[in-house]
Amino acid sequence: MDYRPLGSSPVRLPEIGFGTWNYNGGVEPLRAAIERGAFLIDTAEAYGSEAVVGETIRGLRDRVFLATKARPGNFRRRDLVAAAERSLRLLGTDTIDLYQLHWPNETVPIAETMQAMADLADSGKIRFIGVSNFSVRALRKAQAALPRHRIVSNQVRYNLTERSIEFGMLDYCRRQGITILAFSPLATGLPAIRAADPEGVLSRVATAAGKSEAQAALNWVISHDGVIAISKGSTVARVEENCGASGWRLSPEALNVLNTKIRFQRRSGIEAGLRRVVRLAFQMAGRDL
Repeated sequence: MDYRPLGSSPVRLPEIGFGTWNYNGGVEPLRAAIERGAFLIDTAEAYGSEAVVGETIRGLRDRVFLATKARPGNFRRRDLVAAAERSLRLLGTDTIDLYQLHWPNETVPIAETMQAMADLADSGKIRFIGVSNFSVRALRKAQAALPRHRIVSNQVRYNLTERSIEFGMLDYCRRQGITILAFSPLATGLPAIRAADPEGVLSRVATAAGKSEAQAALNWVISHDGVIAISKGSTVARVEENCGASGWRLSPEALNVLNTKIRFQRRSGIEAGLRRVVRLAFQMAGRDL
């Protein structure tokens, strides 16, 4: 397993981590990931998986970098502190390594939310502050409201078929020393990638590299500087396969074929703005999105 920095911090994380959204694998796959050096485990209060992660890391806490997220509906100061306390109890730990805001919530002043995050960091309940699904605009506002700490990561969707962050986000985060944590690095599964790959180039690239298609697709994600892939493995075999995406690199020629031959989408600024309006409407109605 190869490692790379978390933002501008001295921490180095595995370039393949494991997430627990819609996770039903129990403790063994996650422990297998830790044993193989993929010690970044990501969860969220919205996932309902914090308890199984807590069970997984019992007795292994010093070997795990633990990340979780707060719901947007809990971004008021009192609610955010309470959410962090609940996550700490479920995870069975005194400190969350990376605490992330799951989505922007424009119904709550960002200064209030970020002050609560800073207070949690100052108290030692969290080590690092991150966000998830934040646009460049939202990132700038969040960092401006956080003078004593740096945002170290933004967790966003990124894979061979979804490349919207290449519209500015990737470059912005590199310039600011913010790590991209790429969720859904295999899209919604290999069939979705194959559907966007009419010439079957992923299979050919994987065969030429002596790797599986999943390993080649994950390696494409982590071939980008400052990007860590948050994969999922509900079986030990899948964990082993995903970990095998690290420790090597696709050739420049192979990367070029994948970049040019697989169909992908990049959401425009207009589409991103419309999604923001929809999210805001849900949040004003008291619902998380």
